[in-house]
Amino acid sequence: MMILDLVYLFPLVGIFAGLRAFVSGRKHLLNTLLSLEFVMVNLFWLMVVMASNVGGDLYFSLFFMTLAACEGALGLALLVSIVRTHGNDNFSSFSVLSC
Repeated sequence: MMILDLVYLFPLVGIFAGLRAFVSGRKHLLNTLLSLEFVMVNLFWLMVVMASNVGGDLYFSLFFMTLAACEGALGLALLVSIVRTHGNDNFSSFSVLSC
């Protein structure tokens, strides 16, 4: 029973660590995108563990992983666009009026 609890505990700790990094690190856009991807991977891991313990299908988790990959590609495209227009990804150099 202890191993089963640890299987649920590791992704939950990862989710909360990623959320803490997302909230606290607001200096660069790349750091926030990486923390969001870390949260998404840990959510995927938790969904797979829960579905395999219940005996359910993993099709929904594959759909979730597809959406997470699309979200990552969109975030990377926005990062490239911001670096090309502003020169860096530092949040302090952004201005609402310059958009």
